[in-house]
Parts: sequence; C-alpha cells; structure tokens
Amino acid sequence: METYFDILPIVAAYLLGSIPFGYIFTLKMKGKDIRKAGTGFISSTNVRRVAGPRAAFYTQLCDMLKGLLPVMTVWLLQSYLVIHLDEPLIYALALATILGHNFSIFMKFKGGKGINTTLGASLILNPIAVVASVLVYFIVKWLSGYVALGAICLAITLSVSGFFIHQTPHQFYYFLIATGLIIAMHIPNIKRLIKGTEIKSR
Repeated sequence: METYFDILPIVAAYLLGSIPFGYIFTLKMKGKDIRKAGTGFISSTNVRRVAGPRAAFYTQLCDMLKGLLPVMTVWLLQSYLVIHLDEPLIYALALATILGHNFSIFMKFKGGKGINTTLGASLILNPIAVVASVLVYFIVKWLSGYVALGAICLAITLSVSGFFIHQTPHQFYYFLIATGLIIAMHIPNIKRLIKGTEIKSR
C-alpha cells in the first residue's frame, strides 16, 4: 500500500507538469499552434516571439506554479504533520513536474525547456539558490543578449549555489539532474551559440 502512496503523487505531479500552458495560451490568444512556429517549444521565450509578451507572462507564471504547487503542498502537509514523506520522494515530485513539462504526455512527449518549472519546483526547496540563479540569468542575458546563454548560466548557478547553501545529499543530486536537463534541452542553442547563429532576445 505504501508503494501506491509513493507512486500516485509522482504521477499526479507529472500530469500537472504536462499541462502545456504555452500551447494553450498561444492557441487561445493568437489562434496559432506554438509547435509549428518559432523554435517549436512551448516555452515562454518562444511564446513571446509567437504570441507576444502577455501570453508569455501567463505562460511563465503558470509554468512556475505547476512546479511550485506539488512541492509546496507536500511541504505544508508535512509542516502541519498531516503526512510524512521521505526526503527523496519530495525531490522526485519536483523532478516529475519538470519532466512533465519537458516531455508532456499531452504533447506527444514534447514540451518546453524546463526553466520556469524548475524554478517553481525549487523555490521551496532552496529559495536562496533560486534567487541567485535568476539574478545570474538576468545579468548574463543583459550583457550578452542571449536568452539561452542566460538559461544555461542559470542552471549552473542553481547547482553551484545550492551546493554551498543548505544542501543535503538528495538536494545535491536533484540540482545536478535539474541542471543536466536544462543544459540537455539547450543543446541546439549551444550549437548555435558556438556557430554564432543564435537569435538574440528582443
């Protein structure tokens, strides 16, 4: 029975993470299929290019919330002694929402690049690391003009700052995996950055 109690929250977190808000808002506000425009990703950056800043804002907010809500719910329930989950399961929930966003079951296992969902899922786990990584993102983006470079530096900062700030072994591996996922999803961008063909932010 305990196995079911472990699996069901992870499945629920994955399904929540799979909700393709970028696709939904672009279709609703512009009548366009985000998968067939721009980079094809449902990320807020592509939504901004295809559907404008308002749709991108809603997408970014909802993508962060779907990462935040499962972790925050479990954290609150544990804080008030309603339930007790082992520490690894909490990080598994966070990763499940990220994987749902990146490989959405509703989008034939395609999705976004996981930045906003990772930030949302990590906010309760290590808020200082999240704030540090976001600051680095904006600094790098402002200096270079590249969203992708800022995102990659954000991912690295998340792991590095997390390592020094209130880190547990499970959190260390969680941040490593989350960082690896972000970098893996940005491989095409990395190739374009090397070639000098990456599009700068507008």
